[in-house]
Amino acid sequence: MAFKKLDAWLETHLDESLEELSRLVNQPSIAAQGLGLEACAEMVQEMFVRRGFQAEILPTAGAPIVVAERRGRSDRRLLFYNHYDVQPPDPLDLWTSPPFTATRREGKLYGRGVSDDKGHLTARLFALDAWLATSGELPCTVKFIVEGEEEIASPNLPPFVRQHKERLQADACIWEFGGIDQRGVPMQYLGLRGICYVELSVETANTDLHSGLGGSIMPNAAWRLTWALASLKGPDERIRIPGFYEHVRPPSERDRQLLAQLPDPAEEYRQRFGISGFLKGLQGGLELRLAEVFEPTCTICGLTSGYQGAGSKTVQPARATAKVDFRLVPDQEPEDILRKLRAHLDANGFADVQICYLGGESPARTDPDHPFIDLVCETAREVYGQPMQRVPLVGGSGPNAPFIHDLGLPVATAGLGYPDTRAHAPDENIRLDLYLQHARHMARLLGAFAKA
Repeated sequence: MAFKKLDAWLETHLDESLEELSRLVNQPSIAAQGLGLEACAEMVQEMFVRRGFQAEILPTAGAPIVVAERRGRSDRRLLFYNHYDVQPPDPLDLWTSPPFTATRREGKLYGRGVSDDKGHLTARLFALDAWLATSGELPCTVKFIVEGEEEIASPNLPPFVRQHKERLQADACIWEFGGIDQRGVPMQYLGLRGICYVELSVETANTDLHSGLGGSIMPNAAWRLTWALASLKGPDERIRIPGFYEHVRPPSERDRQLLAQLPDPAEEYRQRFGISGFLKGLQGGLELRLAEVFEPTCTICGLTSGYQGAGSKTVQPARATAKVDFRLVPDQEPEDILRKLRAHLDANGFADVQICYLGGESPARTDPDHPFIDLVCETAREVYGQPMQRVPLVGGSGPNAPFIHDLGLPVATAGLGYPDTRAHAPDENIRLDLYLQHARHMARLLGAFAKA
């Protein structure tokens, strides 16, 4: 086999790579709290420098971004996007081992960020190490961009990409995540929905009131906000903001074909989440799959007002807040949705409801039949026993739009995730066998890409 030497090197040096990953996991880097970001960026830079990369930490209005490059035998340029920031570890009492102490047990490595996204970064570096150790050079030019704000919607990444467009030029991009599904099939996710995240708030008095005093003569902030929220979406699940669906692009016939090839998730969802049914009477199959990713959403993520402790407290709240996210599909844009939300609230008598924009990202997709996608899917065959299965769009969001639209790159996913990786939750983990498989896949991709 052409990659026998590479595979043998990877198998005998796995522990060294996991030790590097463990050190990275042990460095907290929580974007939401601004904790440890500069220190983690310095660690990432040093990881590249040790491998002969030209690596630089570049400032942004928020967390710094690490950009690295090493030339290879071929002039072909492959860009990797990763992030070094992680989610907060709370609730701490649900962790079996400390979140910022990487812990190995039963064929897995546990720790905050071990999968999302530090393990993906070090597994890719592991693949590069194999090439450098066995041939003394990389098969193609490799670039990395590693940011520190992905977990808070990457507010500074799009302008950074545009500002450093020349430096980031490449022929294709590998995204930060990927993995296998519950069947063990490697998945190729070809697009991400966008998001517009807001906090709605209203204040009706300068202090909470005795409900017996104000209940019948003074406005109640909780009622004001719930009425405003009720105006956004009806019981039919249709979002009532005028023009909300104006730029929605319906799924193509190719999208429908790809989704039809996926297993029906209905029964798995019922069992995993303990639900009895789905919205709008959906039963499963293709229509459920289409609705899951190709329909935009309006979701109340949190709602706070008044007294919520034990027992009773007869209070009329003066302030109420709600966190709301809108998941967007091509070709919706978060700024446009924000304007339409403000106009809708004003037109319906809710000018007093304030909007705090907490962040947004545009939706973006890569052609499922792009030659680079074919290459990534086929190079997985030898590692996983089958090529990757293509998924046209997923429900989550991320900053892929500037890479697709500003840099003009095809963006492919590939990774070490699996259904129980518990990213963003206590006991986040990776399987060590999948870590090795991802490195083997990336090693093969580098070799094939250099010749493409």
